Amino acid sequence: MKFLKFILFLAFFSQFSLAQSKKNIEHQTLTWIRYYNIFPLSEKWSLHSELDNRSFINPVHENVFVFRTQGRYRAGQHVDLGGGFAYFSVNTQTPVSDPEFSIPEYRIQQDITFINDLAKITFHNRFQLEERFIQKADKTSLLNEFSFAFRFRYRLQSTFTLWEKEKRSLKGTISDEILFNHGKDNKKNTFDQNRFYAALRYHFNPNIGLELGYLKNFQRRASGVDFYDRDIIRFTVYHRINRKIKS
Repeated sequence: MKFLKFILFLAFFSQFSLAQSKKNIEHQTLTWIRYYNIFPLSEKWSLHSELDNRSFINPVHENVFVFRTQGRYRAGQHVDLGGGFAYFSVNTQTPVSDPEFSIPEYRIQQDITFINDLAKITFHNRFQLEERFIQKADKTSLLNEFSFAFRFRYRLQSTFTLWEKEKRSLKGTISDEILFNHGKDNKKNTFDQNRFYAALRYHFNPNIGLELGYLKNFQRRASGVDFYDRDIIRFTVYHRINRKIKS
């Protein structure tokens, strides 16, 4: 618990200190619309896939399109392991810019998640490592070379049931995640960003759920002195494939 308190303190202190020393902050409002699919393979193995489209609101403009797939293994009652691949197509990071091309990023990820129940709240402590391959570009076109960086992510998430009747339920989620970069192109933004998230998810049945949430994203840019302050409305459709699993 002392380690978790230290991580949370570090996350909030980093965000506070950056806000105090800010020089150029760009405020943005976005929507993230996501489809998340879970396909059980066995009692312990499952395949998770998602499509995520992120857009600016004012003015309306494409930000990022994401495809992600990962295999997950339930190693025990309190431990979940995952590994997978993600593709990002970044159109622009500011809605006033409209480039004629999108920048691709190829990402490999691994994580370990510790799951604990306290009273009626389920806590997920996720430690995730990413290997990021981002194609370089100038102002007019993509270049035939890539930058590489590691990124470490820690997320503490709590999930709790607010209402439940038969197969329907309403659940709440609160989480905070802090991200750090490591690479020769990230010397000025080792601290990458902090994400605070709160959401409600309604399940029509155990296999279909709709989630609406708010994400506060404060991100440091590569310059080290410029920042994005983003207010994000996130809508997710959760879909678990209902199939019988042989023991």
